[in-house]
Amino acid sequence: MTNEKTVHFIGIGGIGMSGLAEVFYCHGYSVQGSDLRKSKVTDRLEKMGLTIKIGHRPENIEGADLVVYSSCIAEKNPELAAAREKNLTILKRMQALAMLMQDKKAIAVSGAHGKTTTTSLVSILLIEAGLDPTVFIGADVHFLGGNAKCGQSDIMVTEADESDGTFILLNPLYSVSTNIDREHMDYYGTMDNVLKAYKQFIENTKNEGCAFICAEDENLKNIAKESKKRIIKYGISEDADIRAENIVLLGLDGSEFDVKYKGNKLGRIKLSILGLHNVINSLAAIGVAMELGMNFDKIKGVIGEFKGADRRFRITHLDSNIVIIDDYAHHPTEIRATLKAMESSGRRIVAVFQPHRFTRTRDLKDQFGKCFDIADHLVVTDIYPADEKPIEGVSGNDICESAKSYGHKDAHFISKDDIIKHLIDVVKPGDAVFLLGAGDIGEMPSKIAKTLKDINAKV
Repeated sequence: MTNEKTVHFIGIGGIGMSGLAEVFYCHGYSVQGSDLRKSKVTDRLEKMGLTIKIGHRPENIEGADLVVYSSCIAEKNPELAAAREKNLTILKRMQALAMLMQDKKAIAVSGAHGKTTTTSLVSILLIEAGLDPTVFIGADVHFLGGNAKCGQSDIMVTEADESDGTFILLNPLYSVSTNIDREHMDYYGTMDNVLKAYKQFIENTKNEGCAFICAEDENLKNIAKESKKRIIKYGISEDADIRAENIVLLGLDGSEFDVKYKGNKLGRIKLSILGLHNVINSLAAIGVAMELGMNFDKIKGVIGEFKGADRRFRITHLDSNIVIIDDYAHHPTEIRATLKAMESSGRRIVAVFQPHRFTRTRDLKDQFGKCFDIADHLVVTDIYPADEKPIEGVSGNDICESAKSYGHKDAHFISKDDIIKHLIDVVKPGDAVFLLGAGDIGEMPSKIAKTLKDINAKV
């Protein structure tokens, strides 16, 4: 496939933008982009043949016919301003994705939590079924060696990011809605607006397809009652069309459960990724695969081998029986689900949390205070601002103090630079250490593991 247009991506090093740029490139477009700094992502794109400029300057858009940007890019960005001066076509990330999806049989996965894992499961199932989909995921996954794949079929699997409301631009054959939560309120303002957006996303599902909704989410169930689309519910509730029964959580070994579809038992599945929430996520993927004609025995085999997406409960074992778990969880609902997966393990839980965004910290301070009760020892560090400016009077210590006010007996606010020093004195053999957050805390697990290993080797 070839296309004469040149597409410029502002902020091409971001996980969402990089995957979209790769998909545009493999669809025959000439692709270029810019980012504030070099990274392993920009290096990977350059090796593919994309032109990457470091820094944002007006001249970087030279030669572009189309400019794509995400909600993280400020309106005063010099490249965005230059594109407007030249009257170039300018698209937000989801608008660009919608353009690529027009002629595809698309599966779009949205929800406040679980999007990436669910999208990854759908993707690997369809790849192993030989359907050769184009894939666009919001995190790196082992089976792609990145976060995107250019397939040769007319099937596309993508995350539908709801953070700025643009997911309502998509018109998928199959939509998946994992859950609705009080998230991204800096954009939506009210829960009514959140619910309206999800309702629109579901109604955008093509009539010849269907909408998969989680039966454990009351908001989604209420939306489904009024929907004109064909709805397939998945979950552990009695009214779920695709249902998990006889669930056994196996700690670090994942889980096992029976799958029923419309009352008929299909078989028992072994899932390697941890937690009840991932049992439910897997049911959505199973439903999509079956809708596309995949054999259940094949589904069972593929899901059993799935290892998860990058920064989604990634586990490092140390010789001293310490387990370090790196997870992207940055919302109270996600944090509770992640910690709960280890609750019955018998291990002492040490949770290290980097808050993500000042607005989320401010708006959800009470919910954050309640979600760490499973942790035996809690460390909260400074806020990772993402694209936000600091808000006076808001800090990571607010969450620490909130946790204390709800009865946590061992909560500490510590600078990110001092976390490793703190953990050296705190962590004991047999502990499970969680590194939680959507910011740069994901760079720490290997450093912590090395430090603890070196110390234990001297003991």
